[in-house]
This record gives sequence, C-alpha cells and structure tokens, in this order.
Amino acid sequence: MDHFQPAEPETKSPSFRYIPTIAAELSLAPVRVEAAAALLEDGASVPFIARYRKEATGSLDEVAITAIRDRLAQLAELDMRRAAVLKSLEQNGHLDEALEARVAAASTLPELEDIYLPYRPKRRTRAAMAREKGLAPLAEALLAQTGIDPQGEAAAFVDAENGVPDIETALAGARDIIAETVNEDAAARSRMRVYFYEQAVFRTTVIAGKEIQGAKFKDYYDWNEPAAKAPSHRILAMRRGEKEEVLNLRLTPPEDGTLALLKALFVRTDGEDGRQVALAVEDGYRRLMSRAMETELRLATKQQADAEAIAVFAENLRQLLLSPPLGSRRVMGVDPGFRTGCKLVCLDRQGKLLHHETLFLHGSADQRHRAARRAEALVVEFAVEAVAVGNGTAGRETEAFFRSLTLPPEVAVAMVNESGASIYSASEVAREEFPDLDLTVRGAISIGRRLMDPLAELVKIDPKSIGVGQYQHDVDPTALKQALDDVVVSCVNAVGVDVNRASAALFTYVSGLGPRLARNIVAHRDEHGPFQTREALKQVPRLGPKAFEQAAGFLRIAAGPNALDASAVHPERYPIVAAMAADLGCQVTDLISDAGLRRRIDVNRYVTDDVGLPTLTDILAELAKPGRDPRQRFEAFAFAAGVEKIEDLVVGMRLPGIVTNVTRFGAFVDVGVHQDGLIHVSQLADRFVRDPAEVVKVQQKVMVRVLTVDLERRRIALSLRETPEAPEPAPAPRSRAPQRTPSGTKPPAKPARQPFHNPFADALKRT
Repeated sequence: MDHFQPAEPETKSPSFRYIPTIAAELSLAPVRVEAAAALLEDGASVPFIARYRKEATGSLDEVAITAIRDRLAQLAELDMRRAAVLKSLEQNGHLDEALEARVAAASTLPELEDIYLPYRPKRRTRAAMAREKGLAPLAEALLAQTGIDPQGEAAAFVDAENGVPDIETALAGARDIIAETVNEDAAARSRMRVYFYEQAVFRTTVIAGKEIQGAKFKDYYDWNEPAAKAPSHRILAMRRGEKEEVLNLRLTPPEDGTLALLKALFVRTDGEDGRQVALAVEDGYRRLMSRAMETELRLATKQQADAEAIAVFAENLRQLLLSPPLGSRRVMGVDPGFRTGCKLVCLDRQGKLLHHETLFLHGSADQRHRAARRAEALVVEFAVEAVAVGNGTAGRETEAFFRSLTLPPEVAVAMVNESGASIYSASEVAREEFPDLDLTVRGAISIGRRLMDPLAELVKIDPKSIGVGQYQHDVDPTALKQALDDVVVSCVNAVGVDVNRASAALFTYVSGLGPRLARNIVAHRDEHGPFQTREALKQVPRLGPKAFEQAAGFLRIAAGPNALDASAVHPERYPIVAAMAADLGCQVTDLISDAGLRRRIDVNRYVTDDVGLPTLTDILAELAKPGRDPRQRFEAFAFAAGVEKIEDLVVGMRLPGIVTNVTRFGAFVDVGVHQDGLIHVSQLADRFVRDPAEVVKVQQKVMVRVLTVDLERRRIALSLRETPEAPEPAPAPRSRAPQRTPSGTKPPAKPARQPFHNPFADALKRT
C-alpha cells in the first residue's frame, strides 16, 4: 500500500463540499475522492487518472472514478435546484431562517421538492378557491379535532354572496383545504413514498381491440408484479406497450394500506370532526397524492430500469469492441448480396483500399464459374491473407462459395458481424474517407477492416446502431450516450492507438483529444509524414501541454528511435526508466529485451514524492511487454456446414455459434441461419444463473443444442445445459480466476444486479 497524499489545494473548489457525502456513499477515503475530484475538475480524463495518477487516488479504478464524476454532477444539479427554490421563496416572501435551514438540509430532489411544494406558485386549486371564500379557519378547526360539531361550526361560514350557500358547501371547501394540506405535508409524502416503493404493484391489461395488433405484448395482457422485484427488461417492456397504446399500465399499492397510513398521521379521533378529516384524507390521497406518488415511482423505476439496461448495453459493447483482431493482414472484404451481386474489396495491411469490384456469386452456373475464377485471381494478385464475409443477407451462401474455392491453405475465410455497416456507409465519416465510392463499397471496406481491427472500425459507428443492447431505444438517451462514450473511451485507451495508422475517428476517443485535435493530428501526419517520436506530437497545431499530458501515454509509435514510445510508459516517467538503465550500466532497450536485468531493478530506489510503487510496478510490466494488446488472440471460426437457414434446424441438433447479444433474461446466439436463437437464462448452465453475463459474453464461441424451432414466428430456443431434465440447483458461489488488465491490475469489478433501490429510504430515516 502506498502512503502518498494528494497535495492540499490552495483554494477549495465548489465541489469540495460534496466530498464527505460521496466518500460515505461509495465507501472511499475522503482524501482519495478529493484527489479524484480535483483531477477531474482540472480536465483529466477517467482513463488518465486511473492509469497515471494512482498515487493520488489510491489506485482507484475507472468504475470508482466514473462514479465520483457522475455523483459530483448529480449533487451540483441538486444545488442548482436548491438555489432556484431559495430564490423563489425569497421573492415570494416565504423565506425565514427555519425554512432556509430545511432547504439547505435536503439531500435528495424529492425531499427538496416536498419542502417547496406548499410554497410553490400554482394554479387556482379547489383549496385556493375555498380559502378565498374564507373557509381556512373552518378547516383549521376541523383538523384540530377538539370534538367540535362540524355542522354547527360550518353554519357560521354560510354566505351565499361569497359562494357558500349552505353548510355542506362550507364543509366541502374545508375538506378541500385539508386534502391539500395532507398532500403537501412533507413527512406524509416521505412515508407514502416508502410505502409505494415497498407495496406498489405493476398492473397491465390489454386495451380493448388491440389484442391482435399488440401480439408481441401478449405476456402482459393481464399481468401484475411487485415493483420492488420487477426486472428492468419487463419494466421497459410494459412501458413500451403503454407507449404503443397496446397496454394500460398502473403502478399503485393496495389503497386500504395507503389510507390507513395517512389516517394514522392525521385522524386523531372518531368523532364527527375526525370523520370529516378522514373524508378529506381519502379525497387528498385519491385526487392528489396517489397521482403524484405514482408519477414519482414510475420515474424512479424507469431510472432504475434504464440504469440496468444501460449497464448491460455498456458491458456488451465493451466485449464487442475488445473482440480479438486479426491484425495487419491483407484482407478481402465481401458485402454479400443475391440480386445485386457481392461487393468485393481488397485491402492492404494498413486497411488501405487497393481494388474493388462486384461479383455475381449466386446467379447462373456460368456466372458462378466466372466469379470463382476471378475471386481466385484476385486472392493471388493482391496476396490476400484472409477473406471477411459479412453475415447479412446471402452471408452463409457467400461464405460457402469462398470455402469451395481453390485458395492457398493459409487464407482464412471468416464471417464478420456487419451490424451498423450500412450506418457507417452513409455517415459523414465514410463520405470523408471515400467521397467517390458507392455506399455498398464503403460497407465492404468496413467489413474487411472489422476483421483486421474491430475496435478501430467500430468507433466510427454510433454505438446504438451496433445492436448489442436491450431496449436501447426506450432508455434515457443522454444517460445512454454518456455510458457508451465512457466504454468506447475506456477500450480505446486500454488498447492504445498507433499514431501513424489511426483514423481521426479513433483519435477522437483518446484521452485529452477530441474531434478537432484528432483531425489536426491526421492532417499533420498527411502533410509531414509519419511521427517519429511522441515528442513530435507537440508540433500538431493546438495540441498543447495539457492535451499532450493526457494523451501521450495512450499513443503508440512503433519502430521509432525511442523504444518507450511504443509502450504505455508515460513520457513524464521516461527519466525514471533512464535512471534504471544507467544504474545497471545498460541501455533502455536492454531492459526491454533482458528479463534478468529487469529482475535486478530495486523499485524502492526510485520512489519519490509523486511516484510510488503502483506507477513503478506498471513501468516494469510495460518493460516486460511494451505496448501489449490486452485483447485475446484471433481464432478462426466456422458455422456448421449445411445449416444455412432456419428450416435446416432440427430439435436436438448441436451447433457451433457466436454470442451476439447478452441481456438480463438470456443470450442471443448466431448459429448461421440468419436468425439468432435465444438461450434463456435458465438454459445457460446446469446451475442457477443470476446474471447471464456470468456465463457468456458477446463474441464468445459456444456449442449449443437446439431446443425448439418456431418457423411461423421465426424463433429458435437454444441451450447450453448438459442435463436439461435436471432441476436447477440453488444459487452457488461464483469462483472465477481474476482477469488482468495491461498494467497487471485487476479490471474494474462489474457490479452484480441489485434489486430495485429505494430512492426515498434516507428521507424516511430523517423524518
């Protein structure tokens, strides 16, 4: 454990007051949270802090630093709303010391809004009109419940000219005032929130006449489920059914319980005045509070479901982006097609387009013969080392065609997931890269490059178009974009970027850079030739010291004069490596090539005020394997021969497949029939599986068994279980070997699925 402390800032930033709260919530040392917050405020990126400022933060990982960043933003937003509330209260003459203290102490937005509710400017309510008629004293007398006679007390307020023609009208107006008082009582609302959370039930019914139109929501035509236990995918499914006007959706607890709770708070006698208060409580709940609470709980459950769905999407995207790359090979990319032919491109080892044409592989026998001879000739002419075939329409047939050719044995034929390729083809990025090429040719280029380096190519596509999420079109788009951008940034910086090969799109996600600097780097490279050193990056227009500090460690320059430029060692630490080499009487290159020399290094000799053992350990790991790619090695994969369409499937058949998507309810697998099959969570293993991500991940190769085939609805059920007849055992502890990141540290832990979080529990405790 290191013992370094972050430097005490000369002046506290506005976010300093949030540090104790965040530290307590995340169970982190305040000094570490403060250090991370200061670095974030200074413009440091999450990957940079996690990798190169470990001493300051106590080696916080990206998950913790991201949580600190997001919580800082949430608390700042709460403070902005607090300031607006205080301003409104002051302008309307309501603010006093006690009220100001309550507003200052509110720690959640619902709690703050409850305090503000009685003073909020509002339209003329029934209670407001009753007050205008002078009925407030009657309401106060009834609410006091001192045993008065309501009829006799109300008689004094009868005034036909003032809109109170009789006793019943007076009592009704007084009850309206009491109902509003009940609804605006902060303590009552706090307790009611918690009750809603604990007891509310989702109830859905089909809208009459929508049974056929909404068949995909058939499972929810008559459904109820406790809100506290409802999984995210069902919450989002019910909400989508409501949005498409197929389902009626309600989210309420049993009314007898809610009324009992409120009456216990406000009804203190069973006399006539108490009965009037009870009537007002019932009206206040049904007309006002129940609607407000249902709206809040719907929002809270939606936010929780969004967070879980976004987490699933983010993890899937991470696995897809970190798919094993084929590497620098000469590739033939093929965008399959029947009627319009197959678009074929030949790429060099850097992904540069050398040739493109259209071949008709699936026409007449003569066309097929000519296409075969031409394809074989192109493989020889351009020394093709691998063929990448898109997995869309005609994909399996095209794959079979290329496997039937007489190709050199070292030429691999691989199916490539082409999701989003058409989006890329029509994008501004593609138009800038290939302004004179047809969209289909751009798509073939993208398919070929995906085989070479999935990460470098997929960053050019909006992550939502890649198709690895669940209900991504139903979740909060702002939160989804932030999470997916975080994943892309994390993956790009974990792998590192070759300065002399990367596209502007890839540079955009490097720590400290952005679209403008990315374009400037590419323009400078095009004008002046390849960069020879990291130091040369400082010559790029607008790439100042701060951007260089953030980006340099994640940029790689292969075969340059300085061997460290190809590693993840940051330039600011080059002097340390030079000192290590000098102390051993050797060159830096000798430290990289000779493990015996590295073993002689005593890292404790190089500890300084700002460099501790975490950084020194990372440096030694990089010297052992400079610029190591954390992605797994590429392995060829082939679908089962002769199984190319859903009609070819037979129950019980075992097939190789590739996981294309992981959700909370199971995983989808491509078995090569143009229709993914579903492995339900109950079929993932011969044990209880709480989270499918425990067992499978996107792009994983699996061997599945066909359970059922529904040709009419084109649905395929698959299984990974070896003993399908055995009952599922109870949950068992997980035991997994720890993975390692390039720096040798454990990767950020992925949080397990949690039950729906009660966002109002803290408010209840304070109340």
